[in-house]
Amino acid sequence: MRLYLINPINPLALPEVRQRWFKRFRVWKPLGLLTVATLTPADWQITVFDENQGVRNYAALPRPDLVGITAFTSQASRAYELARQFRAMGVRVVMGGIHASMRPQEAMRHVDCVVAGEAEGVWAQVLADARRGGLKSLYEAEPVGLEAVPPARHDLLPRGYAFGAIQTTRGCPLNCSFCSVTVFNGARYRNRPISNVIEEMRSIREKYVLVVDDNLIGTSAAHIVRAKELFRAMIQAKLHKRWIAQVTINMGDDEELLSLAAKAGCSGVFIGFESPTVEGLAEVGKKYNIVKGRDMRTAVQRIQRHGILVAGSFIIGLDSDGCGIGRRIADAASGYGVDILNALFLTPLPGTRVWDKMQTEGRISTNAFPQDWQYYTLTFPVADYKQLSREQIVREMDCCDRRFYSPGRIGRRLWASFWHGRHPVVSLVSNLSYRRSLRANHRAYHQFTLAQEQDRHRVAMH
Repeated sequence: MRLYLINPINPLALPEVRQRWFKRFRVWKPLGLLTVATLTPADWQITVFDENQGVRNYAALPRPDLVGITAFTSQASRAYELARQFRAMGVRVVMGGIHASMRPQEAMRHVDCVVAGEAEGVWAQVLADARRGGLKSLYEAEPVGLEAVPPARHDLLPRGYAFGAIQTTRGCPLNCSFCSVTVFNGARYRNRPISNVIEEMRSIREKYVLVVDDNLIGTSAAHIVRAKELFRAMIQAKLHKRWIAQVTINMGDDEELLSLAAKAGCSGVFIGFESPTVEGLAEVGKKYNIVKGRDMRTAVQRIQRHGILVAGSFIIGLDSDGCGIGRRIADAASGYGVDILNALFLTPLPGTRVWDKMQTEGRISTNAFPQDWQYYTLTFPVADYKQLSREQIVREMDCCDRRFYSPGRIGRRLWASFWHGRHPVVSLVSNLSYRRSLRANHRAYHQFTLAQEQDRHRVAMH
């Protein structure tokens, strides 16, 4: 039996990956597919295709017996296109991942079978049913115990990635309004056995590794204890890996945690600051960032003193955001002292409270689905924002990026990284990558606006 597992491309999210060297640093391995591959019986011949590394002519390849496709929301339109191609060839198609899990009825119109939720618990049944020709249209999976999650098949992808990938925890108790992680993985923070993590880390070829956990260190005292145990095990194992991870700002509260993380190979962390205002933080439910006496700059500096780069994420387009929010975010990020700023448009993703609210209020303006899912990359203004028109919010984003990534501010950040030994080359590549993207972003916004106007005109004509 021949199985193809495919991670679809979204060229709007990762244009010209193969043509631009620095884009390699924005391509992550499809870890979910590699984990599913481990759970596939040996008599299935597995091939994994990551379209971010090149789109194949599937019709010219040996015909598979089954195709499995994963997709974030921004990949959904391409996923459905792939499904049409294979189904036209008489091949059955299974779709999983977070978009299909949040929109199963939509996905079932395009594929033979949808796996909703964490696939590990039902994948064996899916394959058994496919083998006997009794594939169901929907398999609803419950969250699994992570001791049952085996090391992913990293050997199934070619070399050429800047980063390997690994997951050590699932679930998030924060339940932010813009995020569907809690709906998909649950609010309970689940840990993989540390020995399993170390075993898989050894199997990763790349020196640099992305830890894909939504929050590696967690939020409670017990979570922090577990993170320290993991870091101690990584140090003892002498893995010689450098890694980056998503964390919350509380990482800066614990010097022992920071010291262990640095010794274990932590090069950088991604922190969701979300908003520079108390009103914005309350709106998205990020009350964890509103702690009495919390000094963001001091917390960031504590992390950086251990040689760890800090990338900060902010959202533009909250109901509390008015004109001037772009400048305010750029200045807040500079004031906090982050090394990299990733500003994103508020995007109503299916399964989130933001989606429910905006859908109820009729504010999801980019809604010619499934084709318009391609714009749900967090880098396009796909909704009607309360205080900002589409033109205004694009100007705010442009102001934010140009202000934070001005030559003078980049120079000061690079000097600080060099002076304190905080991965100056990585900082240089990241800052120049973002600055170089400014012109491309402007073109993308213009093309997006034209496409939306054309769609509205076609609708009006009919």
